[in-house]
Amino acid sequence: MSDDEDIRRAIALSLGEQERPVSVPEDDEEAQFQEDLQRALEASRASIGTAAKPNPAAQAASASSFLSERAQLEKARLERQKRLRGDTGSAEGEGSPSSSSAPPAKSATGMAYTAPSGSEPLFWDGELRQTANKHVDPKKDTQPTFRLSEIIGKKSELSFALVSSYALMLPWLYEFFNPSTPVILVAQPDHSGHESIRNVLPNWVMTTPFLRNGRGCMHIKFMLLFYKTGRLRVVVTTANFVDFDWRDIENTVWLQDIPLRSSPIPHDPKATDFPAAFERVLKALNVRAALDNMLKTDHPNLPVKSIQDIRCRWDFSKVKVKLVASLAGKHEGWPSLILTGHTGLMKALRDLGLHAPKDKDVVLECQGSSIGTYSTQWMNEFHCSARGDSAEEWLDQPKSRRAKLPWPPVKILFPSLQTVRQSVLGENGGGTMFCRRNQWDAAKFPRELFHDSRSKRGGVLMHTKMIIATFRDKSQSTLASSSRGKQRPLDVDSGSETEDSDIVEVDPSDAKRDYAGWAYVGSHNFTPSAWGTLSGSAFTPILNITNYEMGIVFPIKTSKDVDRVAAWERPPCKYESGKDVPWMQDESSILAD
Repeated sequence: MSDDEDIRRAIALSLGEQERPVSVPEDDEEAQFQEDLQRALEASRASIGTAAKPNPAAQAASASSFLSERAQLEKARLERQKRLRGDTGSAEGEGSPSSSSAPPAKSATGMAYTAPSGSEPLFWDGELRQTANKHVDPKKDTQPTFRLSEIIGKKSELSFALVSSYALMLPWLYEFFNPSTPVILVAQPDHSGHESIRNVLPNWVMTTPFLRNGRGCMHIKFMLLFYKTGRLRVVVTTANFVDFDWRDIENTVWLQDIPLRSSPIPHDPKATDFPAAFERVLKALNVRAALDNMLKTDHPNLPVKSIQDIRCRWDFSKVKVKLVASLAGKHEGWPSLILTGHTGLMKALRDLGLHAPKDKDVVLECQGSSIGTYSTQWMNEFHCSARGDSAEEWLDQPKSRRAKLPWPPVKILFPSLQTVRQSVLGENGGGTMFCRRNQWDAAKFPRELFHDSRSKRGGVLMHTKMIIATFRDKSQSTLASSSRGKQRPLDVDSGSETEDSDIVEVDPSDAKRDYAGWAYVGSHNFTPSAWGTLSGSAFTPILNITNYEMGIVFPIKTSKDVDRVAAWERPPCKYESGKDVPWMQDESSILAD
């Protein structure tokens, strides 16, 4: 069998396995999410025009055509790149014109990048940007953006790549790499939830992690890109590696370039820094076994011989963000809990000096694409970690008291039905956002916490998962809760907020008050499945997590920085009681057709 036939067969097989429908019990929230997402991906491809509803014959024909026309595709890609250099058109289905030709600037986080003359931009201090999008309002799309082609750079310069995604369009992703480049791809396991390693394409190995009873999601999206010059690029994104996530729906990307050390440092099993945290994630995702397999077979000369090499051989000293991951499973005891889930977020905030002062409250704005099943107990449990407070005191409280606490100061951002219908793509663009009627209508569901999700860049819907936390005087929190009503809009010219403001000027005399707040960006939706649920006691705590998730957290210094980092219009508009309802795709007659 020829190489081309091998590739055709592998792609067809992979597509069939990725897109097989799943039957799940109604009361399984995370499994229901997977079923909803699969159905929505197919509907979105059909209605947005990205692809037709898949069938085995069409998949095989598509894969065959995809491979037999590689020369034409490469020629077209080069022509598109030429057009991009002239700021016209779009490349590889990726959204609005490239911003890489723009002069060096600062991102929303103030992280500067450098672009040596004649070369691609390098981001030694880290960079946070939204993805390019073909549907944004050009007048509002004023900040630099990222395209996937820009992130990866020149194909010929890559020596190895590690890629992770929940949803996947393999032929589309394959086009961004040279066929000879070895790639390890982390993906969602099959219904059994067992670990697996298999070849899916020549030089491509797919690995899947373990999921208890097949429940949950491998929801992490990242790239580790190793270049022949020795540079490593770390990419954490909210976007899956499917074409419409990089073209039609808004997502967020953080990346940083990491230099090679002059000489390796010894492995430190007790390290807790950024690369050590990433190493734990890679082990949990079954990457170590996949790497060993690749080294023993066709690629003995990879730039990394073990996962430990990443920390030992590359210099992460300029990385200032903290990596926060959720690893699926049951975690017992504080040494384990502070490494994962929302208790891991708590530890990261403390390490960054973001433990909330006693006289301050923490107000959360939580943007995501999937709504969870919420209780006041879980919401307060999460908010405890978001303040940087240890859950020991929380767990020592009687369960009866925990269950009766009021909702903490949290704003849940999710697009209303009206916002989806008024977006550029309308209901056709809402196929990857999930809220169900039985959630919304539940007797104790926090409808009063819902706020509309509106992108700062115009009528596009957001797949971005982001939490913005701001410090506010507790006296202001009490006043705001007693006078909460119709919000006044943000003063665009001054950048200041008026009524119901979440931002306060911090006291520079106190080291812990040097910041206005903090931000999280990554794969976590604001759900118990993503962040975990606490049980046990203060002495023997237990954290159960359903999903694999990962993101970054970093401090925000000023209120203006808060507005720059947030992907949405601030302050977010609260749902109008009796009028606004969240977008529920399973009630859409358009997506049902």
